Amino acid sequence: MKQALRPVLRGGTAAMASMATAVGLRPVDPAPVHYVIEEQDWAIRRVGTGIRDGIERRHPGRLALVLRAAGTRNRVVHFGSQYMWTAWQGFMGGSNRYVTSFFHGKREDGVDIDRHIDQFLASVPKLGRIVASNQILMDRLTGWGVPTDKLVRIPIGTDTTLFQPPSTEERNAARNRFDVPDGAIAIGSFQKDGVGWGDGMEPKPVKGPDVLVETAALLARERPVHVLLTGPARGYVKAELDRRGIRFSHDYLKDYADLKHAYHALDLYLVTSREEGGPMGLMESMASHVPVVSTPVGMGLDLIDNGLTGWLAPIDPAAIAETALEALARKEPDVVLAAARERVLSCDWQVVADDHWRLVYEPLLADLGS
Repeated sequence: MKQALRPVLRGGTAAMASMATAVGLRPVDPAPVHYVIEEQDWAIRRVGTGIRDGIERRHPGRLALVLRAAGTRNRVVHFGSQYMWTAWQGFMGGSNRYVTSFFHGKREDGVDIDRHIDQFLASVPKLGRIVASNQILMDRLTGWGVPTDKLVRIPIGTDTTLFQPPSTEERNAARNRFDVPDGAIAIGSFQKDGVGWGDGMEPKPVKGPDVLVETAALLARERPVHVLLTGPARGYVKAELDRRGIRFSHDYLKDYADLKHAYHALDLYLVTSREEGGPMGLMESMASHVPVVSTPVGMGLDLIDNGLTGWLAPIDPAAIAETALEALARKEPDVVLAAARERVLSCDWQVVADDHWRLVYEPLLADLGS
């Protein structure tokens, strides 16, 4: 179990101070809302950062990102995932109002997830709000008996200013940078689909890395394919693509802003997951004019009108590959791409941050008397 969470990064070493500065954490922060993020620079941290930046523009000094939360008093405390909340809710005091984001998880995902769901449901009375990113989750949570007055549907956001359609020059430069051969179809998969933070040789079934590899193999029979990977723990996918003789490149872009160039290189983005909260790659692709083929998970069902803003396919490699070929052969491609970007503007981080403030934090702050 992780070390007990604290509400602030206190003085201490230069390394701690440097980390605090890098992510905008404030020592002993007086902000009335504390958003608890993970140390790893991945989805939970990025979601918290997007919300924090949007709220800072409208309500300066009112929300702080924190790595630790135990000991906090008289604040609204938002845990970045339900796993963080269930791990630490037993250590949290009664003077706060608590929020958690619930990104994904269903009983069919395994014994550990089933046990976690029971723990989460037992903790619901302590929560003031539960933020779900999509309608699938809203329906699932209400089906488990979570009171509807605690549920708020707010999508995972994206930076629609950062993620933009590329110019011809930007697209050519990106394809050169990521070694996409001339004439190849560049297929993107930008996620973490291995267990842990090592090489990722053990796949995470919910992310569908096996489905991704099999889909790429089927597409490679029809078209020259180059799979472009980013993100950590991709060892399983790389080994399986290599075993099948499918060309790929992997560049773990640790600077999030650099990710826009990877999208510029793509002809298609695939979401092959069995369970999702977003994923973030869905919104980033749509904002970047990259056509998306997604399984019916997460926000895919909320954002994709089949054939109009993207494509949906069952969790089956043959069906996904067939749909991908349809997407690549689409008529009037600019119409679909423009419609996709227009749809995803509702997920811009500023819109998402405003919704968090209005629907989540303001009511709970009023309850605190802040």
